[in-house]
Amino acid sequence: MFDTMTLTKIVGGVCGSLLIFLFGAWAATSIYGLGEPAHGEEHALAYSIEGAEAEGEAAPVEAVAELPFAEVFAVANAAEGEKVFGKCKSCHNVAGKDGVGPHLNGVVGRDHGAVEGFKYSEALLARKGTPWSEEEIYAFLQNPKVYLPGTKMSFAGLPKPEDRANVVAYLATLQ
Repeated sequence: MFDTMTLTKIVGGVCGSLLIFLFGAWAATSIYGLGEPAHGEEHALAYSIEGAEAEGEAAPVEAVAELPFAEVFAVANAAEGEKVFGKCKSCHNVAGKDGVGPHLNGVVGRDHGAVEGFKYSEALLARKGTPWSEEEIYAFLQNPKVYLPGTKMSFAGLPKPEDRANVVAYLATLQ
C-alpha cells in the first residue's frame, strides 16, 4: 500500500507547502517592509513604549567629532528640512495645534515650556523662561533623551548633522 507513487505525492506536497510558505514570506516583506531596511535607507521609530528608568541606566554616548553648528547651519536647506520633518509629524504639528507633542510654530526663539495647555516634562519645565535657540534645537534633535534627561520625547534623534541643520532651518521659517 505504501508504494513509490504515494511517497512521491508526500514529498511533492511537502515541497509545495514549503514553496507556498516562502512565497508568502517574500510577499509580506515586499508589501509591508518587514525585515532589514534596504542599504542606505533610514527608518523612523513609529512609536515607543516608555518604561521606568533607573538612574545611571542610560547607555554611554560616545562623542563623535562633527563640524561646528555654524558651519553645518550655514549650508542648511529649509526645503530639505521640511522633508526630514516628516519624521516628526506623527507627534508634532505646524498648524498651531498640539498633538502628542507641542506645536512647533515659532519654536525658534520661543521659551521652553511656553505652549499654553501642553503638559511638559519636569526636565523641560526646569528650563522654562529660556528661549530655544537654533543651536540648542540642533543639539536636542541629535538625541533628546541624552540632551535633556527626563524628557517625555521618545524620538531616537537625527544622527546626521545635515538633517538636524535642515530641520532647524525649516523650523526657523515657521511663525
